[in-house]
Amino acid sequence: MELHNFETFSLKTHPWGARITRVLAAAIEAVEPESAVKRFVQLKDNQLIIADHLYDLNTYRHVFIIGAGKACIPMSEAAVNILGEKVTSGVIIGKEDNDKDKKQQNAFTSVRLATTLSYIKAGHPIPDKHGVDATIQIIDLLKKADIHDLVICLISGGGSALLTSPAPGISLDDIRKLTSILLACGASINEINTLRKHLDLIKGGGLVRFAAPASVVTLILSDVVGDPLDVIASGPTVPDQSTFTEAYTVLTQYKILNQIPQSIIEHLKRGINGLLPETPKPGDALFERVQNVIIGSNRLAVQGAFSEAIREGFNTLILTTYLQGEARYVGRVLAALARQIATDGQPIQTPACLIAGGETTVTIRGDGLGGRNQEISLGAVKDMAGLNSTVLVTMATDGEDGPTDAAGAVVTGDTYARAYQLGLNVDDYISRNDAYHFFQPLGDLLIFGSTQTNVNDLAFVFAI
Repeated sequence: MELHNFETFSLKTHPWGARITRVLAAAIEAVEPESAVKRFVQLKDNQLIIADHLYDLNTYRHVFIIGAGKACIPMSEAAVNILGEKVTSGVIIGKEDNDKDKKQQNAFTSVRLATTLSYIKAGHPIPDKHGVDATIQIIDLLKKADIHDLVICLISGGGSALLTSPAPGISLDDIRKLTSILLACGASINEINTLRKHLDLIKGGGLVRFAAPASVVTLILSDVVGDPLDVIASGPTVPDQSTFTEAYTVLTQYKILNQIPQSIIEHLKRGINGLLPETPKPGDALFERVQNVIIGSNRLAVQGAFSEAIREGFNTLILTTYLQGEARYVGRVLAALARQIATDGQPIQTPACLIAGGETTVTIRGDGLGGRNQEISLGAVKDMAGLNSTVLVTMATDGEDGPTDAAGAVVTGDTYARAYQLGLNVDDYISRNDAYHFFQPLGDLLIFGSTQTNVNDLAFVFAI
């Protein structure tokens, strides 16, 4: 990734701006999908070695590659480069481009990544018919697999929306409405995916049901805090520990039951009453021929940034890779840490780089434009006012924060004053969840395009 893609007004004008952009770039480069696949997958004399497992390709009639997620294209390209003619066929579901013109040109078109693979674009974060139709293609392919076949599944962030097959009696419109409500109410990804797993045929271990008795290997680029296998992309090849009761509880906990389509409520109640089978649980023999491997995560991105920050001369500390909570309040916490470093040299002496990874949530109260990373930054603006030796950078590792073209935003000690001069009232913008339009006129939106990877979010506090 070219370093200039990370430039904003504040980074261009900061004396350590070039060093900071190199730290940001190192974080993304550490979780580049193609390299991640190659680190874990090798082919030697027809022996496929994946992590600590060996697969003798002489014993398999077919090798299928399937996948869904924002990073599935480079992941699949890497897999095809390794396996070559060993690949029989496959279907990959990727995310449509944000640009509307590109959407019109490319919606539901199959692009040949290789002579054996088809790539289909679908909607995210709200699932669409393209994703449902593409998932049907994957299911049809899996139904052909038998005990003499190997299925390689590539999963990355966004897989839950892209890989969609609603349970009988539930329409795609019902799922779309539910997803919109859940994203707006502040539910965590764990809670959202608990519901998804109990309303979908392929999530929560369902993919393995279609593929059995074939061998299944899933390579996973994690976008969930703590890397829980059963939550990432709603765990299509993983035993599910959640229940129908827990899924229903999410709706009552956020007091949104009266907004949910009746078909979904009835489906969950039937499951609670034992009229529908639960998702397959740990210990189920269904998973005896399944291997799940995490090949990239937020931790790896944080470590990449950490190593580069040391090289750039920063005293560096990893704060956490479990950063969670309401975004605007997380912003205030990070601003408090910035002030502590600048004034007291705690918890780390200047020149300092404090790194945090994770995924916050936003409870939408207004009709503005933004994302959780931009809202973290907006929440920090007032508390960082006057700290001219500090810089806060927040960013989504996929380059797309919420429904915007920005990955995040940059805040310095003079952001508040510059905004005031332009007539931008911080409180007004945060009340509308309108971080994008606050940082846009300041030139401090972090826009560097899709990275084709996705391992949660990153936040950096730099103090010089």
